[in-house]
Amino acid sequence: MSLLSSYHSARLHVTRRTLIAAALAAGAVFMGPVPVQAAGKTTLILGMTIEPAGLDPTVGAPVAIGQVTWQNIFEGLTTIDAQGKVQPQLAESWTISPDGLTYTFKLRQGVTFHDGSSFDSSVAKFTIERARAADSVNPQKRYFSSVDAIEAPDASTLVVKLKSPTGNFLYWLGWPSSVMVSPKTAENNKITPVGTGPFKFVSWSKGSQVQLERNPNYWNREAAARLEKVTFRFINDPQAQAAALKSGDVDAFPEFAAPELMDSFKGDPNLVTVIGNTELKVVAGMNNARKPFNDKRVRQALMMAVDRKTLIEGAWSGYGTPIGSHYTPNDRGYIDLTGTYPYDPEKAKALLAEAGYGSGLSFSIKVPQMAYAQRSAQMLQAMFAEVGVTLTIETTEFPAKWVADVFKAGNYDMTIVAHAEPMDIDIYSRDPYYFNYRNPAFNEVLKQVDATTDEASQARLYGEAQQILAQDVPALYLFVMPKLGVWNRKLKGLWENEPIPSNVLRGVEWTD
Repeated sequence: MSLLSSYHSARLHVTRRTLIAAALAAGAVFMGPVPVQAAGKTTLILGMTIEPAGLDPTVGAPVAIGQVTWQNIFEGLTTIDAQGKVQPQLAESWTISPDGLTYTFKLRQGVTFHDGSSFDSSVAKFTIERARAADSVNPQKRYFSSVDAIEAPDASTLVVKLKSPTGNFLYWLGWPSSVMVSPKTAENNKITPVGTGPFKFVSWSKGSQVQLERNPNYWNREAAARLEKVTFRFINDPQAQAAALKSGDVDAFPEFAAPELMDSFKGDPNLVTVIGNTELKVVAGMNNARKPFNDKRVRQALMMAVDRKTLIEGAWSGYGTPIGSHYTPNDRGYIDLTGTYPYDPEKAKALLAEAGYGSGLSFSIKVPQMAYAQRSAQMLQAMFAEVGVTLTIETTEFPAKWVADVFKAGNYDMTIVAHAEPMDIDIYSRDPYYFNYRNPAFNEVLKQVDATTDEASQARLYGEAQQILAQDVPALYLFVMPKLGVWNRKLKGLWENEPIPSNVLRGVEWTD
């Protein structure tokens, strides 16, 4: 599971009246070198809040890995474009058998890795076999579980046979965890990544920055990088991020960490602010196997105790989109279900009483140290108090402690975290998973999604899945975090929206 990077958080004095004020205060094969660009600025310093723990997205889950390497260093058979659509990449085309079980890919010829080794069907076969192996540590290993056999009949043909239809197979092949890796360098990619992308790895100064340079032998002439050098600089303090942007020490922060500071950039002649969308769904997960959360009425009552609009104002300075299920407006088949259990404290209290908790209820919430999580938990604490529920906040270090206690051990009552994976509504069908939610009807709907590649059918089925979650409330669905971008006005080509966590730089350039 990939989750939102952590930010510095401000402690807020939590009362109903002061919550908001406190929160606000706190293609073609290329057979030669890419021509050098005309004179002009060709370097970029891009800021990120979190430094990745490694540089191989096929062995590590944190989104920061892909935000540095995906589509910059590494590429896949398919890719996801800025609109969230599947596009060909190292596979130039494919056919799917009528029964949906056999995918035959035509691979691009003349593609080489940064070390000069060739990409062909044997490499693609190695990559997928590695991802699905028994000892695989691929963060999305489950998405390769439907693969039955892989064949490489010739250098430019890859045949993947599935055990059962998998409607989103091409989409998953476009994820960071599915990028192609060379057998010669795969073991060292975590430190010295070697891919086929438009940029080559240069160096990593841990605690400070990662440097890339243009790949002069990139296979796709039309999509060759316009920048010669890129530096990813890691700055985790929001005030320091703002200072670096204003001074010009950093050219761009595509994901600025402090919404309460966005207004400070207004009127700056050198900077532009861009509010885009993401897949970051902030949800308060509940342990459905533990009392009182094994009673659906309690979960529904807690949902009605939450004023999403007020929570967004207090937790993220009003930036965010309320949601009523584990789905975002970016995704196909989205339905606005915030009206399923709208804010209604009186109905919440009545439902709690019906469930046997009329005299009160107490439980704890394990909260990562990130600002959005801390602030959201404090807002929930105040709102729950209004319906007779006492919420105790326990700050939990993320990722290590949270992953150990909540994600793996399931030792928690309630927690809060932002789920960053696109289209990850299927997590509620996984067993085990930290929600401990089990619903055969929901699982059946997702099986039907996998059985078809027709987008209209998938959209309808995803709508059914959303409605089941909105009714059952295995987690409190709060809001989708926005993509708060701040960058130099002369910089063009950065993605405004984020259908997948990334910093795609091949089309980025400076203009006059």
